[in-house]
Amino acid sequence: MYKEKKVEKLFYSIGEVAAMFDVNTSLIRFWEKEFDIIKPQKNKKGNRLFTQKDIDNFHLIFHYVKERGMTLKGAKAKLKENKEETTQDFEIIKNLKSIRNMLEEIKNNLED
Repeated sequence: MYKEKKVEKLFYSIGEVAAMFDVNTSLIRFWEKEFDIIKPQKNKKGNRLFTQKDIDNFHLIFHYVKERGMTLKGAKAKLKENKEETTQDFEIIKNLKSIRNMLEEIKNNLED
């Protein structure tokens, strides 16, 4: 089955990033200060412009802090000590969620 690939943007606003994670923009700004892996560019107005890499890093932070209940200190340590392993684990989880969504979509189509 052909499915058109979503067009990925080069930059996302702070509002878009906050909406992706269902959090307030203040949390996005806070994590930006706390975690040195988040480095948004800023335009002439000073608005933050987040890249896909920033968003991937937010996913990692979100996973540790919100989903696994780690402290910020614990999440920072985990990211520093095992960045490669953490990224691989996260990619596996992301792929499994994607497969799950696809299977649920197929199941729903079969039920119709």
